[in-house]
Amino acid sequence: MTMFRRTGKATAARGPEALRLVKVSKVYGSGDSAVTALDGVTLSLPTGSFTAVMGPSGSGKSTLLQCAAGLDTPDSGIVAVDGEQMTGGTEAQLTKFRRERVGFVFQQYNLMPTLTVEQNTTLPLRLAGRRIDRDHAREVLGRVGLGDRLGHRPDELSGGQRQRVAIARALVAEPAVVFADEATGALDTRSAREVLRLLRATVREHGRTVVMVTHDPVAAAFADSVLFLADGRIAGRMERPTVDAVAERLAHLGDAVAEGDADGVRDMDGVQNTGGAQDAGGARDFTYRHDMPMGV
Repeated sequence: MTMFRRTGKATAARGPEALRLVKVSKVYGSGDSAVTALDGVTLSLPTGSFTAVMGPSGSGKSTLLQCAAGLDTPDSGIVAVDGEQMTGGTEAQLTKFRRERVGFVFQQYNLMPTLTVEQNTTLPLRLAGRRIDRDHAREVLGRVGLGDRLGHRPDELSGGQRQRVAIARALVAEPAVVFADEATGALDTRSAREVLRLLRATVREHGRTVVMVTHDPVAAAFADSVLFLADGRIAGRMERPTVDAVAERLAHLGDAVAEGDADGVRDMDGVQNTGGAQDAGGARDFTYRHDMPMGV
């Protein structure tokens, strides 16, 4: 299977569609112990959007992020980022694709302790063999409020500042999509809000696309829309979310799935995305690999 295939004309600018999944499925284990983490998920996210992904534990939200970001390979279906298919190929090709088109922000920052803020930010470019534009890197760090911390090391920074370094590292290569996995989970309330405002600003002011997995309705309310997952399927979508509305939807998410109510969520052909609901509670947790900090 061809690793990278354009689904439209290549242009210097980003296309209108940042992320597309078509009937993506992922099963862990086999036989009686098989667990369906994703069950035929189809979705399309436009460029310049901020989407939160929510659902109960075991709903498949982390697996969705991993497959969409190229950290894991789906068993079937199509994943395309910025119009380029990301299915098949070798691990080396997948790593190259991630470094060029995808940015990552994780809960635990994944910064190198012996490197400075500036060095951590430009490390993905160095490892990818790309030219390092220090002026651009410093501009990005200035945008995230760290222009006066270039020479500091991670242990000299607060948790919120470390996460801002991680965001700068994700943005410096100008990826098509930034994936954030519980990016505020380890932060206090004030730092979390600062990080969320920064993620929102990258979308509204700089046209980036952000996909954020979270369990927190407050965090989700910073997004343009929320996708709800349950049992490996899309179980609803909410535009212009509020904290109370998100919390209410989560409280009744299981009921909606049991009734087959997907809140009108439709795939790209206009057909409601349906599939056999199965328990994804055993889906494996995120596992850090050595190349992930350099994922942009």
